[in-house]
Amino acid sequence: MSVLSANIPAIAGGRPMFEERVPIVSPEGLPGEEFLHDVRKILNSRQLTNATFVRRLEEAAEEYLGVAHCVAVSSCTAGLVLTLQALDLQGEVILPSFTFHASAHSLLWNGLKPVFADCDPETFCVDPRSIKLQLSARTAAILAVHLFGNPASIVEIQTIASDASIPLICDAAHAFGSDINCRRVGNFGVAEVFSFSPTKLLVAGEGGMIATRDADLARKLRIARNYGDSGNYDPESAGLNARMSEFHAALAIHGLNGLDARIDRRNHIRRQYEQRLGAIPGLSFQHIPPGNRSSCKDFAVLIDEAAFGKSRDWLCDALEKENIQVRRYFYPPVHRQKLYRDIWDKRPLPVTESISDSILNLPIYSTLADESVEKICDAILRCHEFARKKKLTRAQRA
Repeated sequence: MSVLSANIPAIAGGRPMFEERVPIVSPEGLPGEEFLHDVRKILNSRQLTNATFVRRLEEAAEEYLGVAHCVAVSSCTAGLVLTLQALDLQGEVILPSFTFHASAHSLLWNGLKPVFADCDPETFCVDPRSIKLQLSARTAAILAVHLFGNPASIVEIQTIASDASIPLICDAAHAFGSDINCRRVGNFGVAEVFSFSPTKLLVAGEGGMIATRDADLARKLRIARNYGDSGNYDPESAGLNARMSEFHAALAIHGLNGLDARIDRRNHIRRQYEQRLGAIPGLSFQHIPPGNRSSCKDFAVLIDEAAFGKSRDWLCDALEKENIQVRRYFYPPVHRQKLYRDIWDKRPLPVTESISDSILNLPIYSTLADESVEKICDAILRCHEFARKKKLTRAQRA
């Protein structure tokens, strides 16, 4: 690469920073040949669903999280749906709009009305002050979200829920392995629900896990995941087929090995990004409060167009042309999506709007090399320099 082309971003005709595409995510902790041994064992057992390996995964998760009960399910969404159903709620549930829409979908499946709260400008998680403003006599529960693995202000939110005598449920899809003051996520609220899909740190292929300290709730959930049938062919509830297969459970069991090391590696990459990009005007990051440990499921930057020199969408296109895959999570926010526009009570959500309109997620996974992280930062830096010079030229012409 020539000195001249090295200073020109690919979007302006320069040579891409990477010859091959850098994915935004790569499945973590996948096993080798030892997994095939488990597959043969499962096939020989003739029990393909909800058997030995599922229970082994549940027990391993209970030990890792330090929680009394873990119930494996087919997905995080199914886990949320069944948890809300088991709590027999009616009315409204407060949740953030800045989340994946499956959080809100779980409410619609239960005939509950989503009431959207604003998010905190630093942590990006739901703001307890906004939750308080949305409380009413119709509020049946609070659904908090640990966004990108960064734990929500759960102690404060739990106090709000307790004072209102309503349950707190947590969408912990991103947060298996996250801590709040050295206590694992999974130990808060009535229940917390995790995802083991391919974009997460613990991968089962597809699958999820409900963690709870409530033995009766765990019992109901084990029945509900099997069509609501406890085994007597006389259902107790209108449950789902939300069972986890033995193959998915075996994959997740192997993924538990080295999980904390992968989280440490992701946090190292996060700090590397923040150190290199922090000096660029117009870029800011998600704040992880002292005492919290984030799984760093995602890494996001916010782009202030005036200070950076170009818009978030321009930088998104520019990095894609550098062969760097990026995403705008979560854009648009749930309350602006067509399924929820008419449900939204039209209370302003200014922080949610601002973050959603300016966020850009960069590649992060434990196998991402430091050299690649540096090159991604170099690509963003040369995009900023290009934007700054263009802005300066326009100002001089004016």
